[in-house]
Amino acid sequence: MALQLNPRFQATICSATGVSEIEVTEVIQELWSGYGQIRRIHLEGTSPASVIAKHIRMEGSGNHPRGWNSNISHQRKLTSYQVETAWYRQWNERCGLDARIPQLLAFDQHDGEILLVLEDLDAAGYPVRLSSISPAQLHACIDWLAHFHATFMGAKPEGLWENGTYWHLATRREELEALEDPQLKEAAPIIDLLLTSARYQTIVHGDAKLANFCFSESGEQVAAVDFQYVGGGCGMKDLAYLIGSCLDESASEAQEAELLDHYFATFRRALSSKHPALDSDAIEAEWRHLFPIAWTDFHRFLKGWSPGHWKINSYSERLAREVIAAL
Repeated sequence: MALQLNPRFQATICSATGVSEIEVTEVIQELWSGYGQIRRIHLEGTSPASVIAKHIRMEGSGNHPRGWNSNISHQRKLTSYQVETAWYRQWNERCGLDARIPQLLAFDQHDGEILLVLEDLDAAGYPVRLSSISPAQLHACIDWLAHFHATFMGAKPEGLWENGTYWHLATRREELEALEDPQLKEAAPIIDLLLTSARYQTIVHGDAKLANFCFSESGEQVAAVDFQYVGGGCGMKDLAYLIGSCLDESASEAQEAELLDHYFATFRRALSSKHPALDSDAIEAEWRHLFPIAWTDFHRFLKGWSPGHWKINSYSERLAREVIAAL
């Protein structure tokens, strides 16, 4: 398969990996709305034998799968790729093995295009992608989040989204306008304020769904990818979103208490190591209170963005009504 990268980017990959020739062996993913591709690049005569190239074309195609093709959507996408670039260049080395992410090998930009050359997590021992998940695998993802949040407690999100997650209210005014739920619509700014004004803030992944986790063969180790919406926030935004991406409504309701307990047990251990001066009791108390609020925040986005989405269910509706009633 011919490599559809400009000669400059080909040279960047060769220089970063110490090879004279490269070959695309797999197009892993087309980026949302036609903004480029993620490719696996085969390397001859070196180890590891492959790297990942995230090739971003900043003009996009304007073809959003769900019809959100406005300039607001385009600008949000441009910012997201700038944020991801900043993450890999300035932040990712702070993550340890307990919050494993791919290492940045090279960066280049030219003529409205960006190239990120990243470690191939398949070659690093994380070759498994899942569409459904076991309790142990879900615990591994939750452990990743707990370590990630503990690592960045109190960090100022310089170069990142001031408020992480792709559904943050300030960037989703069109979806709010389309929301046909008057009570939730009226409550949305208050819900947003409760999350953004929380005393204890960290850096959130911002898109911590099952598809963005890569597993070891045993399923016991996990790494995460896709840092376009990383930024400041309450860690419960990631946790609520992850659980909702992995479990249906009955399982979410049945397992919520146990999963929160598991998260905070790991979080406390990680925090005692990384930030021993912080009050883990106070953080846990605030964040447990904010968990249903974070769940409702994503529910608000989803009902405006895609009213027929499978994640809109009776459990989320009931949680939202309880949150709104308590405001």
